Amino acid sequence: MQYFLPALLTRPSVPPPAPHTCQGLAPCLPEEGQVNTSGPRLPCAILHPTSGGSSAAMDGIFCALPLSLLLLLQSCGVWGAPPQPRGTLCRTKPTDLVFIIDSSRSVRPQEFEKVKVFLSRVIEGLDVGPNSTRVGVINYASAVKNEFSLKTHQTKAGLLQAVQRIEPLSTGTMTGLAIQFAISRAFSDTEGARLRSPNINKVAIVVTDGRPQDGVQDVSARARQAGIEIFAIGVGRVDMHTLRQIASEPLDDHVDYVESYSVIEKLTHKFQEAFCVVSDLCATGDHDCEQICISTPGSYKCACKEGFTLNNDGKTCSACSGGSGSALDLVFLIDGSKSVRPENFELVKKFINQIVESLEVSEKQAQVGLVQYSSSVRQEFPLGQFKNKKDIKAAVKKMAYMEKGTMTGQALKYLVDSSFSIANGARPGVPKVGIVFTDGRSQDYITDAAKKAKDLGFRMFAVGVGNAVEDELREIASEPVAEHYFYTADFRTISNIGKKLQMKICVEEDPCECKSIVKFQTKVEELINTLQQKYILWKLKAIEPK
Repeated sequence: MQYFLPALLTRPSVPPPAPHTCQGLAPCLPEEGQVNTSGPRLPCAILHPTSGGSSAAMDGIFCALPLSLLLLLQSCGVWGAPPQPRGTLCRTKPTDLVFIIDSSRSVRPQEFEKVKVFLSRVIEGLDVGPNSTRVGVINYASAVKNEFSLKTHQTKAGLLQAVQRIEPLSTGTMTGLAIQFAISRAFSDTEGARLRSPNINKVAIVVTDGRPQDGVQDVSARARQAGIEIFAIGVGRVDMHTLRQIASEPLDDHVDYVESYSVIEKLTHKFQEAFCVVSDLCATGDHDCEQICISTPGSYKCACKEGFTLNNDGKTCSACSGGSGSALDLVFLIDGSKSVRPENFELVKKFINQIVESLEVSEKQAQVGLVQYSSSVRQEFPLGQFKNKKDIKAAVKKMAYMEKGTMTGQALKYLVDSSFSIANGARPGVPKVGIVFTDGRSQDYITDAAKKAKDLGFRMFAVGVGNAVEDELREIASEPVAEHYFYTADFRTISNIGKKLQMKICVEEDPCECKSIVKFQTKVEELINTLQQKYILWKLKAIEPK
């Protein structure tokens, strides 16, 4: 089969030359005689403020761009993983996808973590399910380990958690053996692969950083003859001839090279785009937006004209009377256990303040409380103590990290018994919303307190990161559960969850109460679209024959 791949995303199958630097806002163009293998680039001050990969790029964006733009960017920048749309994630054909990842001794542990982040980012952009995309992972070195099969996990959250648990094998490099394993077992019906059909894609993505100790040419040819489309990703001192022997034709579309594992995430966008049958659903008219359709990579979002706001169905619009905000009592219940780690705890605080920024805070509108828990529970501040966003955000920034155990059940009981009590500032008759954040399994029993919170009419959101347990998140979340629990493998992406929550915590009876948020999102999306269009025009002009 042939995927739709924009010309700007294809990469030549040769390693890049030594990196060069560029100054100011001049676009990062390859020097004369060099080959650009890194795909689309934005101006240096935005995308390359420092060296060091995507995390450095994120730091630069924090310094250079307004917060409003930040909320819509992934940690790898504008050209990284797309924001999650309110509509369909991506129009895809059913796909059996198997990652074949090299964890030989040449791959250091911290580099292997980068591979896992890459896998997670690709998975986050897929339409996962038994009738859509199924995902399996093969881990190999001198031996082959089937980490999980195509039939093992049927939800995106389950896949992401399984990826986090993968450990490197740290021995030799038997790439041919791993590909043979994929043919004979990973893509077999006993492991969850579907029958070969024009309507089912069979895809393998091989990631390797060295020269294999066995042959790959014949076994790769057999895989392709079996209908498996193979992408080969090489890192560092990889043997490029080997990659070409592994990959499907055309090689320009199926062979990729990155200079180090620290920048492998930049390939995320390519693979998310590759699995989408239609890239611009707005342009084709294949959408159901009532007023405005905004394209995102492989999908779309709906928006409304000035004076209207988007309804809860994410498609239709209603005329707004100009509401200024809803009465709301909102309490954050934040995991401060030692597994979170100090640097991630700072990201959690930014996540909280992102939500606070979207609220209309006052005595008659939104009130915010904050509780931190680990082995014990500590109320950081009750509802109503702070009367404006500035003071709330300042208090959040000052919050000290507890760094002990994970007593989520005890924390939920505190939320039910104390946080939403009149003594702690709660207002009778005002909607109550709890946002519970956790990064691991609770060390105590959560069922009774979670059920009581929902029985009392509290609207409960559950946010999980890293090793959070999906069953516990579902138990905490209100109905419909799918709209009230969120999971991400990486702390750096929780700002994307924050953006989704901004709309969901608004009072549903009057969508116009969220008018300011809708306008905020629309304006920022327009800004990003303008940046992308200007870049594409510049790129096309740059490659025109002289």
